[in-house]
Amino acid sequence: MQLQQLSYFVAVAEVRHFTQAAELLRVAQPSLSKQIRALESELGASLFSRARGNITLTPAGEALLPLAKRILADVDTARLEVQELAGLRRGRVRLGATPSLCAGLLGDVLRRFHDAYPGIRILVEESGSRDLVKDLTRGSLDLALVILPLHGDPPLDSAPILREHLVVASPAGAEARAGRDPAQVPRRSYLRISDLRDRPLVMFRSGYDLREATIGACRAAGFEPRFAVEGGEMDAVLRFVEAGLGVAVVPSMVLAGRPRLRGTPLVLSEAGEDERSAATGPPHGPGLLRTVALAHRKDVDLTHAARAFQDTLETFLVEAALAGSLPPGVETLVPHV
Repeated sequence: MQLQQLSYFVAVAEVRHFTQAAELLRVAQPSLSKQIRALESELGASLFSRARGNITLTPAGEALLPLAKRILADVDTARLEVQELAGLRRGRVRLGATPSLCAGLLGDVLRRFHDAYPGIRILVEESGSRDLVKDLTRGSLDLALVILPLHGDPPLDSAPILREHLVVASPAGAEARAGRDPAQVPRRSYLRISDLRDRPLVMFRSGYDLREATIGACRAAGFEPRFAVEGGEMDAVLRFVEAGLGVAVVPSMVLAGRPRLRGTPLVLSEAGEDERSAATGPPHGPGLLRTVALAHRKDVDLTHAARAFQDTLETFLVEAALAGSLPPGVETLVPHV
């Protein structure tokens, strides 16, 4: 049984004339009659009575007509829903992002995307980069904002979109309140990795790239970091720092809206002791940076909705860079077209 045969059957049943039905459908009458006979053969019953030139439905035809109309209506509904999906009136985007991005610029990007495509559902998974890579590989996410490099060579395509400067978060105004720096931070506008030796650190849980980056930088400088507290998510880590439990290495963007915290630029080299303001960056040597990429599986084409989100994100980053409105310590890697 074919949809075309059902369509022909319904047309004849409605007009009760083979020639007129063929004209309405813009097909040749012999072709229409042939398809009706094929349908009757498939069903094993006559659908029309053709006595004396009058076309009427047989009991089998009467039984089939409402079912055929329902089937054809469902097909039209399916076709419409697919067309709406292609036109981005419906759909879903499953997006993964690191906590720093969720707390930073992602909210503005999601606002813009929702305004442009209000019918698209947005499902956000907040987690560490390594966990997001696993979710992408398993197919439980469409897109994810992850940290490069990707470990383990997962089957993903990734495009760098921004670079973040990492800073040392510490309680704001601690020196003035206590007459000293409780985290024992040297009195200059930047820090070196070696300055974190023997300082209590508030550390993220396993699976966070920030944990790996901080531990790796400390070991490269010749020491093992000392943890005051470990195992937290981003909000918990920042709150523990506010409480004076220790300092933490975090992206600068997460400190926006947290007046109780200050961020001190971090440099990797030992060179340079001259004073410069934190706004102009570290005095010498490279800062501790991380690169954020938008990733998806290589073997799965992006949906229309996911591709629209990618375009929205890239456009937002370019426009924000041109307007100078990116969060402090963030620079876009999306090419300016």
